[in-house]
Amino acid sequence: MSDFIFGFFYPFKSIKLFFRHPKLIGYSIVPMVINLIIYGTIFYLTFNWITDKTSDAVENNINNSILFNIIQYFLTVFYFFIVLVICYILFIILGGIVSAPFNEKISAYIEDKIYNKKTERNLPFLPDTVQSIAAELKKIGFYLAFIIPLFLINFIPMIGSVISFVFGTGFSFFFNALDFMDYPLTRRMAGFREKLRIVNSKKMLSYGFGAMAFILTFLPVINVLMNPILVAAGTGLFYERDYDDLSK
Repeated sequence: MSDFIFGFFYPFKSIKLFFRHPKLIGYSIVPMVINLIIYGTIFYLTFNWITDKTSDAVENNINNSILFNIIQYFLTVFYFFIVLVICYILFIILGGIVSAPFNEKISAYIEDKIYNKKTERNLPFLPDTVQSIAAELKKIGFYLAFIIPLFLINFIPMIGSVISFVFGTGFSFFFNALDFMDYPLTRRMAGFREKLRIVNSKKMLSYGFGAMAFILTFLPVINVLMNPILVAAGTGLFYERDYDDLSK
């Protein structure tokens, strides 16, 4: 349990690195701005469209203004949560692709300057970017391969929602740990199966870190701001807790 707690609070340890190494902030600005625009636009348009459609439907069927306001309030809260889930999934997919090259720079900088374990790749910017995006697409494929069946299971009467919630939460914890520790693993040319094995080898530590990463990436705006910090934290945890020894 101590490993879970250590991993859970570990991301906050990495915040100070951005003040000590301003170059990390420079790497973070572009993907943060792009993701804020993408996330904000999707959230605003989706939430307004759903609430407007619902409001019209309820208003046409309910004449009592008090009952209308009560129903409208609960529907607004419900749809707000639904839109958060939609935006979280899109943030994982679109945000991951947009941020991949910049996250790679953050991770490589942390590896070199903080842990003195530079991985020599010497790739020009374009091939380096392509490799980072390719690794991101593999993770997205893995994510969708689990999330889509879990979404369908949700429609099974009575037990579907419970199964989907339990397995979906556990998978999200694992995936977020994999997502933010993927960068040093990719630089070591680890295959995808090997990445899964290494992250899963320290279950409680990985799940603790993944749990906090899941919470932070689920929260609007905060997810965009914390994403670079989680990349730094994933790289730091990878070295501080000897995941790198398992990748040799």
